[in-house]
Amino acid sequence: MGVPNKARILIADDHTVVAEALRSLLVTSYDVIGIVPDGRKLLEEAPKSKPDVIILDISMPLLNGFDAAERLKQALPHTKLVFLTMNDDANLAAAALGFGPVGYVLKIDAGRELLKAISEVLQGRPYVTPKLRPENWAEQEARARRFGKDLTPRQEEVLQLLAEGRSMKEIAGILAVSEKTVEFHKYHIMQAFNLTNNADIVRFALKRNLIS
Repeated sequence: MGVPNKARILIADDHTVVAEALRSLLVTSYDVIGIVPDGRKLLEEAPKSKPDVIILDISMPLLNGFDAAERLKQALPHTKLVFLTMNDDANLAAAALGFGPVGYVLKIDAGRELLKAISEVLQGRPYVTPKLRPENWAEQEARARRFGKDLTPRQEEVLQLLAEGRSMKEIAGILAVSEKTVEFHKYHIMQAFNLTNNADIVRFALKRNLIS
């Protein structure tokens, strides 16, 4: 049963302690309807529960927060997003604003800023932690382009799962494709970005903020 007249919040974070702390912080002001531990669970749960706001970590297992947000935009165009992250990269914050009036809050400051961010996005306004907000956000588009994708969505999924140390068979099961398809994508990623081994794959995924 939901709480009448309170905005409904869904939390997506793979760190149980963090997620429960967020629930405790929000429960007096909002209706916290659930917690999910990864990006794919988020894609399953959000269309069913239709939250008003999703608080999501960027670096989540199985599917990162940005890729999950891209898909949720289509399914839930009116749901607001607040990205909660350890990453204090202004380029990443600018890229997040490509999703519209979203929030971008650092986990270290969540206690002070998260309620403000939720209030702002519910009113259709973006909120970026002051620690990352430049004087002139006219640079936003250039920043977002520097972070821009040059992988296909499927390649990005495969890259993240490989960097998480998952086997070809496991990745094939998660993505519902054949192992040969996974091998095909891995080969092309390594060829395109001159990656020679698994350590290179992990470093490349870290650089792209697909894993933490």
